[in-house]
Parts: sequence; C-alpha cells; structure tokens
Amino acid sequence: MTLPLKKLRLNTGLSALDCVRFGAGSRPLVMLPGLSVKGVREAAFSLAWMYRRFARDCTVYVFDRPALVPKDCTIRDLAEDTARGMEQLGLSQADVFGVSQGGMIAQELAIRHPGLVRRLVLAVTASRPNETMKQAIRRWVELARREEWTAFTVDMMERMYSRPYIEKYRWLFPLLAKMGKPKDAGRFTALALACLTCNSYPELDKITCPALVLGGERDQVLTGRASQEIAEKLGCEMFLYPELGHAAYDEAPDFNRRVLDFLQGG
Repeated sequence: MTLPLKKLRLNTGLSALDCVRFGAGSRPLVMLPGLSVKGVREAAFSLAWMYRRFARDCTVYVFDRPALVPKDCTIRDLAEDTARGMEQLGLSQADVFGVSQGGMIAQELAIRHPGLVRRLVLAVTASRPNETMKQAIRRWVELARREEWTAFTVDMMERMYSRPYIEKYRWLFPLLAKMGKPKDAGRFTALALACLTCNSYPELDKITCPALVLGGERDQVLTGRASQEIAEKLGCEMFLYPELGHAAYDEAPDFNRRVLDFLQGG
C-alpha cells in the first residue's frame, strides 16, 4: 500500500471511536461503511485499496461505530458519535459518503449537523424500516445469537450479492464464515437492531446540501424502493443498478467513479 494510512482512536466522551485516515487530497471525505462483523481498524488496508481512487483528491476518513454499543442504541445515537468524532478532528463542510447503515447515519448527520456536510452520497440505504429490512436484520440477529456463523455468512451473501457473483464465489463461503466471526456478537446484534430505528424520512426535507442516491433495483436487504423514496423526497440525482442488489457498491465497476464525479461537481 503506497497511500499514507493512519489508524486513529478518538474519544467521543462515551466510548472509543476508531477511524482510518488515508490519502492526501485537499478536501475531507468522511466515509461511513455499512453494518459489518469487522471493524475499520481490521479492514484498514482493504478499505484504503477499495477506495484508493478517492485518495488522489481527498483526505479520506473512514469512521467506525463506537467500541461500546448499548443494547438500545439508535441510528441517531450513532450519528451523534460521528459528529463528535468529526468535530474532534476539526472536520467541517466535509463530503460525506454513507453506505447502507452508514447511509442511515449520514442522513441524520446532515439533518442534525448541516455545517459538517458539504455534499452527501447515500448508497444502498433507507430512511425508514420496511418489511424486507426487518426480515433480513432479524434473521442475522437470530443467527448471530446462536453463533451459527456459516448460516449467517450464507444468508448475508445471498441477500446482498447478485446470482452470478454468488455462483462464482460460493466456494469461499466457509472461509468467510471463519474469518467473519465477530469478536463481540453482542455489539454486532446491537448495531444490527439499531438499523430498525432509522426514521429520517419525515425530516429529509431538512437536508439542503447537494445529494446523490445510488442503489440496486434487486436489493434484498433494504429494497431498491428505499433508495427511490429518499431521492424523491430530496429531489436529487439518483442512479439504480438494474441487475444488482445491496452489494452494488462492491460489484459495480463504475460505482466509485459515479461517487467521485458527483463530489467533484461542486
């Protein structure tokens, strides 16, 4: 890895908050990834490689969730933790790119702390719970509580990825199950259940910064319709990948280019 990469540990007053910084561009880009069994410190090099395209123009800050997550944690709580972390780093008027649960957090951030957000990208996310989301989250929580990690991995992959991708990489599922076992299953389940508290839809009209919505029409985790209704409420630019689902950010070869083109537009 040739990019300057640094792992940061912030203190937001309630808990430690990990952040990975890379790139040396003039503009700050805050990235909020989706729900994961791995923290950003563990995934630092893969994140920097996956999003290396942004490092030429931006200094990228990838924020994790807090180390300590209460059982009644909400999306709004996570947004406040992110805001405190950004303020500690002196970040304001940053571009914010949120994926899945990160997109839920990004919406609350833009609503509650508009001065922190210059441009907003919301990828494969939702602004309120729907039945598809409830079924997926509850299934993952059930499997995590039972520590059935192979079944957990298979279910997650099959809901997120396209059929051609699954058929190509199914042989890796057992290995991914071993590698993906979380150190703290309780933390994962608390974060997963926090997704069901997202409810920014009634206040989306408070978001005044330029926004871009990206999604997958075949999203079996949050639905493509969830992306559409955000874009309709914001009256912003949107693109849905017709053949892809929740992992469009991983599968679509032009995904990062679309994000970067939007961020460079202003």
